[in-house]
Amino acid sequence: MNTIATIVGISVLGPIIGSFIGVLKKPSEIFMYNMLSFAAGIMLTISFLELIPESIEFSSIYICIAGIVIGSLIMYSIDRLIPHIHPELIEQEQGKNIKKTAVYLIIGIFLHNFPEGMAIAIGTVSESKISIVIALAIAIHNIPEGICTSAPYYHCTQNRLKSFLISSMTALPILVGFIFAHYLFKNISHTLIGFIIGATAGLMIYICADELIPTSACNTGNHSTIFSLIVGIIFVILLQLI
Repeated sequence: MNTIATIVGISVLGPIIGSFIGVLKKPSEIFMYNMLSFAAGIMLTISFLELIPESIEFSSIYICIAGIVIGSLIMYSIDRLIPHIHPELIEQEQGKNIKKTAVYLIIGIFLHNFPEGMAIAIGTVSESKISIVIALAIAIHNIPEGICTSAPYYHCTQNRLKSFLISSMTALPILVGFIFAHYLFKNISHTLIGFIIGATAGLMIYICADELIPTSACNTGNHSTIFSLIVGIIFVILLQLI
């Protein structure tokens, strides 16, 4: 139970820490892009070294493939139905209605965080270590998003506490998604678990390819984000020694 509490605690820290930073002082862009790249390295490595092999072990190669495809299509559909305004676009909207943009950003991230919460629960049906690492990666990638939801809202309202609380609420669907998936996995077949693990891999790969890597690579003039991604990969590999 302590392990589950740790996983839940880590998973909700990202939006809360980011929201707190956003109403104080926004860190440099290069720092945020390196954080996103590091998270991408963790997510990709977890997907290929842990989730996909586990999906195949629980079910079969074909079910794993189906899960990957469905998981990525789910994230694509969410992006189409409820556009996930990427954090860097906030700067481009300042000359327009920034408050409206900030609200849309908060709503978009709020709804995107539910499947991320489900992804964190994956390790509770196998190795807890996987859940902790996934929770860490998602928390890291949610810190810049927390900054970019609280900062523009605070800019509009000048209410530091209100901006922090509203932005921090994006952590709630992570918690709800985790609880829902944690109890769901206890009552379904191994085949379906294998499918969901494969879908989680597809979901995480989609997030990396659609958001984390493009955002971190295209908005900086140096190559530090590439090495941050590599550090994320090495971090997960080293965890195999524990």
